[in-house]
Amino acid sequence: MALDLANTVIFRGDPERSLDRFNDPVELPRFAEAAAIFRTGEWGNVQFHPPLSQKGTDALIGIREVINSLFRCAVGEGSLQSGHLSTFLRLGADLVYNEPEGRDLRLPDLSEKKRDLSLGTAAFLSAMRLLDPARLERIKACPNCYWLYLDESRNRSRRWCDMNVCGNRAKARRHYNRNVKQAGNDHV
Repeated sequence: MALDLANTVIFRGDPERSLDRFNDPVELPRFAEAAAIFRTGEWGNVQFHPPLSQKGTDALIGIREVINSLFRCAVGEGSLQSGHLSTFLRLGADLVYNEPEGRDLRLPDLSEKKRDLSLGTAAFLSAMRLLDPARLERIKACPNCYWLYLDESRNRSRRWCDMNVCGNRAKARRHYNRNVKQAGNDHV
């Protein structure tokens, strides 16, 4: 879920095409609802609560940005940077501190009991799981859309965030370039 949150900025690596989905306030509750559905395997029966105040939204965006920096740096440089990690831990501690007393923060909890959790705290706890070296080495960045993703393939050979979208685009681009090059050689 942490990487899903980081990926709410679309085409992050391309300033001309970059789009922050959370610039539209309607997207926060949509994302929370979708995350609860799509991350059932990670969280079980949970309802994520989007922030209700500007301060809460700022905290969510802050944890999103530091999750992105932390893991993008780990992918690019092969290490965790102390500045990113300390900021991540400080912001995450604040989010956890602001959860209501007695709230169940275990991950995963696949029991039938429905749980409530803030979106920011859930993202922080999800990211904590990704710090496990076995998981950390499986995080990659898509060369097409720049999204971060967890490569869960057996031999760690996945190249794109989604084969049906980015993989097909890359293959189509290679095919087009190959055909243009061949067509150019035919006229020489």
